[in-house]
Amino acid sequence: MNAAVCPPKLFVRTVPLRGGADSLVRRLPAGAPLAWLTGDDGLVGWGRAAHWSPDAEPAGTEPTDTTRFTEAARWLNGVLERAVVEDEVGLPGTGAVAFGTFTFAPTSTGSTMVVPRVLLGRRGDRAWLTTVTDEPGVHPGELLYPAPAPRPVGPLSWDTGELTAREWGGVVADTVARIRAGELDKAVLARDLVARAEGPIDVRTLLERLHARYPQCFTFSVAGMVGATPELLLRREGEELSSLVLAGTRPRGADTEEDERLAEELMSSAKDVEEHGLAVDSLRDALAPLAEELAVPAWPHLLRLANVQHLATRAHARLRPGVSALDAVAALHPTAAVGGTPTATAMRLIDEVEGMDRGGYAGPVGWVDGAGNAEWGIALRSAHVDGATARLFAGCGIVAGSEPESEIAETESKFRPVREALTDG
Repeated sequence: MNAAVCPPKLFVRTVPLRGGADSLVRRLPAGAPLAWLTGDDGLVGWGRAAHWSPDAEPAGTEPTDTTRFTEAARWLNGVLERAVVEDEVGLPGTGAVAFGTFTFAPTSTGSTMVVPRVLLGRRGDRAWLTTVTDEPGVHPGELLYPAPAPRPVGPLSWDTGELTAREWGGVVADTVARIRAGELDKAVLARDLVARAEGPIDVRTLLERLHARYPQCFTFSVAGMVGATPELLLRREGEELSSLVLAGTRPRGADTEEDERLAEELMSSAKDVEEHGLAVDSLRDALAPLAEELAVPAWPHLLRLANVQHLATRAHARLRPGVSALDAVAALHPTAAVGGTPTATAMRLIDEVEGMDRGGYAGPVGWVDGAGNAEWGIALRSAHVDGATARLFAGCGIVAGSEPESEIAETESKFRPVREALTDG
């Protein structure tokens, strides 16, 4: 059954915080925190003033179906039309804000949009507090929720996911054969890993650790999906939109010499350059109908993170009048960097061979405000946390030149951020 809560009217007030918001994560109460953090900037929220979560589409639905995005946009527009907003700050992320996570496939459950009761934000040297109530002139009870320090995770047991590494390597080999036979050009295959704690996992602990270790990434928490993604699906401010494509990966070296060797190997790899080019072409084709202007560099640059380095391309666009951030999210998902090429063929193959439901993994995650400003990432380097269980995900782009052992090693590198964040000490 579709779950949607939208009071007849919401009263939204944003005020500046003159004392700042030094540690956004430390202000979050325990429970189901909402977060989007990068560098010193970010948004955190808690409580539910309004929320939406749809049913999964029935089996057999086209894998590129966008119903969940159009329904979310309709619900959000209804919320905003009935919102009375008093915004004393006027920056992206102020006023009415909804956090969201969308499933990778339309036939999965888990897509969610939430307008929090309380939101704290920071951008540069400015910080703010937003409260959302059903009546004017009152404070939400959630404003006074206690915020004890994040709890350690404690001892963990680790279990193989739906496929062992060896079984998944066999799936990679079979997929390479299908690519070489001309069935498709690329498929992004993922595997999972399960961690179990002795008690409920405090998501704030993961947020704090991930944000400290990967400040360049976008650390997020929405409806149980938590991670630190390097991949920005889109940022919209006014009519200007930017997007970052990552495809092609190497680990970081143990020293400067090895790091440079791996970087040069990545930049000169025909396999990785091909994989990256397919992802860039996918982005260009998706954005072109929505944009009055579109600029995409001809050659990728190198993006170095703490654990891996990627081929990266940043695109810029000016959207056509009337195109919303969620319109762009629907058009861009799934990119070739997380699905494959051709898109529908790759997604059908993923559903056939991965042996698992990705849920929100590799789906869009982020936020949008009432003025249309937004930041949405792709839920990578992530896990779904449910009580004492965390299910981790990692994937790789498979093309004709892929080798199973190398792809298994790449997934181990991509598990590492969340695996380390779950580990105390």
